[in-house]
Amino acid sequence: MKPLSPLIVEPVVRAALLEDLGRAGDITTDTVVPAARRAAVRLTARDAGVVAGTDLAAAAFRLVDPAVAVEVTLPDGARVRPGDVVATVSGPARAILTAERVALNFLGHLSGVATATAQIADAVAHTATRVTCTRKTTPGLRALEKHAVVAGGGVNHRFGLDDAVLIKDNHIALAGGVRQAIAGARAGVGHLVKIEVEVDTLDQLREVLTDPVDAVLLDNMAPEALREAVELVAGRMVTEASGRLTVATAPVVAATGVDLMSAGWITHSAPVLDVGLDVAD
Repeated sequence: MKPLSPLIVEPVVRAALLEDLGRAGDITTDTVVPAARRAAVRLTARDAGVVAGTDLAAAAFRLVDPAVAVEVTLPDGARVRPGDVVATVSGPARAILTAERVALNFLGHLSGVATATAQIADAVAHTATRVTCTRKTTPGLRALEKHAVVAGGGVNHRFGLDDAVLIKDNHIALAGGVRQAIAGARAGVGHLVKIEVEVDTLDQLREVLTDPVDAVLLDNMAPEALREAVELVAGRMVTEASGRLTVATAPVVAATGVDLMSAGWITHSAPVLDVGLDVAD
């Protein structure tokens, strides 16, 4: 995978370290571990899953002390089993212990996002449907969590309100209708900006089809309705299904022929992948 830009990684990691170190620094490590002590440790997976966040973990150690060396053995996107070594870290012991929690927080959380994404992606791998994320992300961590989605085999939806038009039910209600909302969007954005419209009934879909946009979001539709919606669209727009998607329901949704299925929980509620720091023998 393409690594995250340091311009994205460093400010986030630096802020997390500042939060953790507070005003006095790591008073436990600084009083217990001799200043000259060096150490070698392993970041080890304790659960099966998919790795993401190695760039952030490495940055945490290096920001505390540039003398710390980090060697990533299983990069973002790699599948891991319990006991697999994700990375080895060596250098000044104090710096390693001081950065430990921040490094593991990022690595565990983002690997959890990647693992959750992979569970859905694996469930529909026999189809052409792809799993995508939403804007339901942790404030300040959106780019990182969306990177983790890609690591897990998913694709990214829009990154913010400014990179695509997504006309939802409240927009339609306040604009005065589907056609008025679409007309306003077409008049107000540039020719390179894509437009997607959310519908929750087949009648609304038929209205959109009188003036097709780039994509249609089929919200909370039953599988039978999704299948009919795909037939009505007939390839004229990208079709996206959303609403309470789980690993169990994903194959049923994919079987309807939709192009995409979006899930908010893969970023906002994914369980952490347990990764530990163990001192090397």
